Amino acid sequence: MEKREINMNLPKLDDLFSSEKERYESSLEKIEDVSIKDIDNFPNHPFKVIDNEELLQMVDSIKDKGVIVPVLVRPKEDGRYEMISGHRRKRASELAGIDKIPCIIRNLSDDEAIIAMVDSNMQREEILPSERAFAYKMKLDALNHQGKRTDLTSCQVGTKLSTDILSNEIGDSERQIYRYIRLTYLVPELLEKVDNKIIAFNPGVEISYLKEDEQYRLLDCMEYNDCTPSHAQAIIMKKLSQEGKLDEEAIDELLSQQKPNQIPKIKFNESRIRSVLPKNVDNDQIENFVVKAIEFYTNHLRNRDRER
Repeated sequence: MEKREINMNLPKLDDLFSSEKERYESSLEKIEDVSIKDIDNFPNHPFKVIDNEELLQMVDSIKDKGVIVPVLVRPKEDGRYEMISGHRRKRASELAGIDKIPCIIRNLSDDEAIIAMVDSNMQREEILPSERAFAYKMKLDALNHQGKRTDLTSCQVGTKLSTDILSNEIGDSERQIYRYIRLTYLVPELLEKVDNKIIAFNPGVEISYLKEDEQYRLLDCMEYNDCTPSHAQAIIMKKLSQEGKLDEEAIDELLSQQKPNQIPKIKFNESRIRSVLPKNVDNDQIENFVVKAIEFYTNHLRNRDRER
């Protein structure tokens, strides 16, 4: 029989286990301190980072205890990092004078990064309508890229939509998700008014169907009439826009109509009021000054009547 030479250069048992351990450890996510200057904000991040009281409290906490919960970043091709979750912690660290921040570094695709970014920020207690609107849109687009069908222009009955997936995750109905996404079609000035609750959510959704130039005409008329559109008025404007009949005159006529339960506003000639006010009264003090002046004059008339 022909003898075959046995290869005695097989790896040792210890080497096999060692390499398996190394592979396992290399696959684990590690927390590393990364310079804040090397971390870029997420592009088109829909969630605002505001230097409010809550953030200032976070600054004090970081000064006292450091950043307890690491932020989540992903590496970029240029050697820098992109923030996924932790924009407020990053800002608070900057204000606290800290140079480095603990980071979980995770390799994520663009769509995975968007989904992780939205999911982590949706845990906030207070989310503005504009933040929710753009976050929903970004995540649905990412789900669509991953092969899950989405339709942002209609809610078709019986069709499996990505909105169904998102609805199950966040609790908002598919219809409500779609309505939030409509807000992304508002011009920035109108969207800000929805955030500030100057324009209610439902009218905001309806006027999002207006063309851009029509929305700016609406802004001008709102300022002139010192009012905001009701839900019913917004629905009428949407219909007139679709019919090509929504001009400035039509908007002005709608807004000048008194709404049910609306408290009539008293308008004054500003220049006439200013002409009789002391020069040291600022604009934000005018209302209080006028009210006190009326109270004083009313008391004067009462005392005069009593003396008669």
